[in-house]
Amino acid sequence: MLLGGSGFFGKSFLDMFQRGGLAPWGIDKVIVVARHASSLTRTHPALTGATVQLVDLDVSCCESLPQADLIIHAASSTDARRYVTHAAEERANILASLENFNRLARKALSGARILYTSSGAVYGQQPASVSHIDETYAAGAVEDMVAYKRDYAEAKRAVEQQLAGLGKDGIKVTVARCFAFVGVHLPRDQHFAIGNFLGDGLASRPITVQANHLVYRSYMDADDLVRWLMAMVVAADESCPAYNVGADESISVQQAAQTVAGLFGTTAHIPPLTSEVVDRYVPSVAKARHQLGLECSVTLEQSLRGIIARLGGATC
Repeated sequence: MLLGGSGFFGKSFLDMFQRGGLAPWGIDKVIVVARHASSLTRTHPALTGATVQLVDLDVSCCESLPQADLIIHAASSTDARRYVTHAAEERANILASLENFNRLARKALSGARILYTSSGAVYGQQPASVSHIDETYAAGAVEDMVAYKRDYAEAKRAVEQQLAGLGKDGIKVTVARCFAFVGVHLPRDQHFAIGNFLGDGLASRPITVQANHLVYRSYMDADDLVRWLMAMVVAADESCPAYNVGADESISVQQAAQTVAGLFGTTAHIPPLTSEVVDRYVPSVAKARHQLGLECSVTLEQSLRGIIARLGGATC
């Protein structure tokens, strides 16, 4: 079951499911629970069908949930614009969703394995001197983060603490601290730089970078994201383990823009570096690699080529 299954994560799961990618886990049916889950039949009909059950429910206030063996909880907004304009509301929504879910899980889902999609934001602002942040890192002060990220990070920290309580009650749960991703269903008009680059390229516009300082990210392909989350939900247990989820190949946003521009045969507008600030958001995935045997299967360029091909763009 996918909670919040109409967003990027949910669509990526359904896309993988429709291509047979969940067969290794014996998945023959997916239940999507979201406020407007049924809208997928109109907006993304290729992701729906007889083996996809769409349930319109608000996880923050519903009184029951469908039964399922494996549950991926991804029911929270990641749209930065909402955190800029409605920060308190978005934080309250995250907490309300989890509090109600915990109540329902204790009541009727105790036999399921549950994965919650948290965020690398729980670590606070990654120091410029730390190339890859791991799960043992002592969380930094959120005051160092830009305002719209602060409420999101605090809410995710609070949620993780509540999830540990489910584990103490004997429920098998795990936490995925998610970083940056790229895929066909990544929004191309929000705060995701790589998504905006793809949107520019598909619209035959120059690829435009806004930052005047170094920004380092890593980009996990959506198919790898789904594989990793599936491996983690299956491995859920009462200790409520937390794993970083993302690629560990650090790439500057400036480099990413040039890569996308090259694939579309267009130009990249990159401003000069006039600030010494270094913004890093790159995980160490040694824990997932060593404990679960997980690896990223494609590089960023390989992922982009596949995405562009599927979206009908041209690669050079």
